[in-house]
Amino acid sequence: MKVKKIVTMGEIMLRLSTPNNEKFIQADEFDINYGGGEANVAVSCANYGHKAEFVTAVPDNELGECAVAALRKYNVQTDHIARCGERLGIYYLETGASMRPSKVVYDRAHSSISTATAKDFDFDAIFEGADWFHFTGITPAVSDSAAVLTEEALKAAKKHGVTVSVDLNFRKKLWSSEKAQKVMTNLMQYVDVCIGNEEDAELVLGFKPGKTNVTSGELELAGYKSIFEQMTAKFNFKYAISSLRVSHSASDNGWSACIYNGATGEFYHSKTYRISPIVDRVGGGDSFAGGVITGFLDEKDWKAALEFGVAASALKHTIPGDFNLVSRKEVEALAGGDGSGRVQR
Repeated sequence: MKVKKIVTMGEIMLRLSTPNNEKFIQADEFDINYGGGEANVAVSCANYGHKAEFVTAVPDNELGECAVAALRKYNVQTDHIARCGERLGIYYLETGASMRPSKVVYDRAHSSISTATAKDFDFDAIFEGADWFHFTGITPAVSDSAAVLTEEALKAAKKHGVTVSVDLNFRKKLWSSEKAQKVMTNLMQYVDVCIGNEEDAELVLGFKPGKTNVTSGELELAGYKSIFEQMTAKFNFKYAISSLRVSHSASDNGWSACIYNGATGEFYHSKTYRISPIVDRVGGGDSFAGGVITGFLDEKDWKAALEFGVAASALKHTIPGDFNLVSRKEVEALAGGDGSGRVQR
């Protein structure tokens, strides 16, 4: 495997989650983790052996250093993390079970990344020798300043000839669909690989997929192909990709993905996994993105890259915390058909 360099940029947060599936009102303590969309992708890619760098801003205090240390622990490069701003963002997680959904409460207003500007980063140094840049729709949603910062990073990435991917990741608690479409439609001019489910495609880019419904779990693959064709025609994406989640309950999901090749017009649907019981689904989409990106960095066939991402993210659902810490060997074993879960002796 030839080692490649991937850069991701976004916000890393302190995650406080209720233990043992407790509701917020029951909890007398919280489990502590660190995570965030783009940070989770960086950890995945580093874990599979690529050179991953995460770019963000954290406060110049002990909590900021704890977040940086959480990344360093998993071999993510942190050389260009800025120390500025007032605070580290926090999110609270109430983990659901069975028919009770998980709930997230954000406390990230005025966080360091929301007030950072391009002057806080040396993008020429950051993208020197980089092969890939990944961002999500979460970072531009944090603040107008963060949206401007994201575009500056994208301009620098394209200047250095870097492949760019986005996970659309609409967050209704951060911004409206109207604001998302205004900002994100502009940013798509820099994107080569677009990742996002049909809800994201509609709320972030304005594309309506037809019969498919992410909430009910009804999947109509023809609808995905149609929307991917429209997206690639408008934005000239090389690939359009979506994970496919069928939610039988908060603890029991079907999991697969599909991909559209903009150059050939081919559409491919992966194998499907039944994940039950789910240990922690937060970060599942990020682990999918990290797995697919790793497949491309490995120079796998585009269908094999998708299968690697689906297997990686299926395994992530069995791990507490935001980060996907399964090994490349474990992912390849599952993608190759070994999903028995037998004890390894």
